[in-house]
Amino acid sequence: MNRFKLPTGIYAITDSECGKDKEFLTYCEELLQGGAKIIQYREKSRDMKKLFKEAKELKILTQKYNAIFIVNDHLDIALLVDADGIHIGQDDLPISEVRKVLGKNKIIGISTHNLNEAEEAVKNGADYIGVGPIFHTDTKKDAGNPLTLNFLEEVEKNINLPYTVIGGIKESNLDEVLSRGAKSVCLISELICNENTLQITKRIDEKIKNFFN
Repeated sequence: MNRFKLPTGIYAITDSECGKDKEFLTYCEELLQGGAKIIQYREKSRDMKKLFKEAKELKILTQKYNAIFIVNDHLDIALLVDADGIHIGQDDLPISEVRKVLGKNKIIGISTHNLNEAEEAVKNGADYIGVGPIFHTDTKKDAGNPLTLNFLEEVEKNINLPYTVIGGIKESNLDEVLSRGAKSVCLISELICNENTLQITKRIDEKIKNFFN
């Protein structure tokens, strides 16, 4: 595909365990209303039938808000709902094989945890990378130890590929990642666990945009 550009601002990721009693599509719409221009469907404790149903519904919702829709891990679901792309991990199918199935016009993102993985992602044709975890996070149980801001600085300096930062990012440490060059930022529990997802999403999205104006 042509050179992909990650939207500046919030890269939203669903997490219904974090959202607890929140209705899935309600909090997703609040994320989009709050300014998120990309949303990844990532639900780890769903059966395939529910994954398909929710992904299909979320695809329609993202179209309404003219946002990019990414499915985490599940290539079959991404194909079935005609998602804009997929996000994979280091232990998932190789990018080259995913590309064969998805085609050249879909987005492929991959999580990276060190500079070698980031360089491999460039070489293998990823459209963007996830960089992290930058700080300690409880949202993803197998995220590993925080990589600190040093990894972000290495990526900003050495990797010519769009990236989003993830892992323990809060409103309180937002400036630390923005000041090192990050323009796309994943905040999960900070938004979805919040009593007012719409309000905090708007506030943080505005802060990111104001930082670069």
